Amino acid sequence: MIRWALCKLGVEVWLVLAVMSMYTGAKTVVRTVYGNSNGFEVKVSMHQGSALSPLLFVIVMEALSGEFRVVLPWELLYADDSRD
Repeated sequence: MIRWALCKLGVEVWLVLAVMSMYTGAKTVVRTVYGNSNGFEVKVSMHQGSALSPLLFVIVMEALSGEFRVVLPWELLYADDSRD
């Protein structure tokens, strides 16, 4: 989804590949008061705590909402705000 969104918004291929390489094969541990867990592979697109995650979330949401605007009238995206 991240790769699609970046390409959809016109991000250059080299930058898309750089972002995706940071997420491919990433591993993490869980810290507790009893110590750290064994390392395990992260299998979700965005990593919790990453400085890049909020920006990537906004990029994905922008690309998705752009797709919805093509199919739906703009007003339906904010239907809950159009009460009398």
